Amino acid sequence: MAATEQPRAANHRPYFFLSYAHTPKHGAVGPDPDMWVERLYRDLCGHVMAMTDLPAGAPAGFMDRELRSGEGWSERLGEVLATCRVFVPLFSPRYFVSEMCGKEWYAFAQRAIQHQARSNRTTEAIVPALWVPVPPHQLPGPAERLQFNHRAFGDRYVTDGLYGLIKLRIFAEEYERAVYELAKRIVSVADASDVGPGRPVDYRLAPSAFGPPSPGPRPMQLTVAAPTRHDLPDGRHAEYYGDTPLDWNPYQPDSARPLARLAEDLVRSLNYQATVTSFDEEVLHLDGKQPPSRPEVLLVDRWALHDEERRRRLAAFDSENRPWVSVVVPWNRDDHQSRASEAELSAQLEATMPSKMQLGRATSRAAAKGVPSMEAFGQILPQVVEAAAQQYLKHAVVYPPGGGGHSERPRLIGPMATEQATTHFIPGTHDNALDAEDTDDGRA
Repeated sequence: MAATEQPRAANHRPYFFLSYAHTPKHGAVGPDPDMWVERLYRDLCGHVMAMTDLPAGAPAGFMDRELRSGEGWSERLGEVLATCRVFVPLFSPRYFVSEMCGKEWYAFAQRAIQHQARSNRTTEAIVPALWVPVPPHQLPGPAERLQFNHRAFGDRYVTDGLYGLIKLRIFAEEYERAVYELAKRIVSVADASDVGPGRPVDYRLAPSAFGPPSPGPRPMQLTVAAPTRHDLPDGRHAEYYGDTPLDWNPYQPDSARPLARLAEDLVRSLNYQATVTSFDEEVLHLDGKQPPSRPEVLLVDRWALHDEERRRRLAAFDSENRPWVSVVVPWNRDDHQSRASEAELSAQLEATMPSKMQLGRATSRAAAKGVPSMEAFGQILPQVVEAAAQQYLKHAVVYPPGGGGHSERPRLIGPMATEQATTHFIPGTHDNALDAEDTDDGRA
């Protein structure tokens, strides 16, 4: 029987990935502080095995304890995050300052975003758990936006978290209830969401979903320069377009959602507050010599240059010195019209926007030369976004704090915190490959 179960077990994906921040030891000796996380993991795996038909040897879950030593650590994490059904972040104050935890969150979130783009259905495959309760104002955007009712696991769980319940024997019953309910939620979400396997993320390039420490929301503008189905060049297929430029969907049929929506989801997964606009409706462009109000990514459809007025405005835009604006040129290698006209369209874009096509570092130039698939777009956009944000911080005005005297050393207010904490999607309105090294996060 074991011989027949082994092949079945090999084909099963883990139900959940337990993502947690490692707690350092207090002093040189003493017990491993993460032994309690391991106990939680074992308890969850036991419940998941009981609630499903997983065969012997199939992975109910995954945590990184087994990977602390040995080679291929990043590769193995990437593989599991590309195949697991549910992502379970273990909330604690330490979790949201961990770059590695942020990378794990992003790796799973971008896979869920790609799945949502293909299916055009909302996908919620992140099931958060409270290890140590975190005040809501300390949660980064991706965690704050999760719709999750923790009180379903018990009031004591909400006030003390799983760490408090597991450490104090008087709460043993509350711990068992919370873990059982968490396992039920994992199985339910895994069966309902059905997020398919994706390509493993390279941890050397993966950004953190939490972003760098920031005193407030980080603004990012996404601007779409594309025609509508009503003003296309003669003979251009209308299937990629809609009633507004924001309906442009160059990656259909692979993607069932407009590019602006996909880009907005990816940007928000990086802890930015996104404003999505149309280039056609942007009447006012500030002089490039003036400081910017936010970083920007300009998404350009090469077919948009067939309109003389739009081409003139893009050329004027390019002539301004705006290094905080990154250009991405999506195109579909399966779009036969675009592929047949690629040389002509590329030459026209080079002539219209020579600065943006030629300046910048490797990733910025690659994004401007053309991004041929939805998967490639998902991989390159985070790097382009961070390049625009870095350039914005170099050129934006930093405002000194207001008020009178100070009892402590005054701090400057960062420009990335000057926008309101809202995400807008406004229909009809308006350079580098980041070398991220692996961090051990106490995991080695």
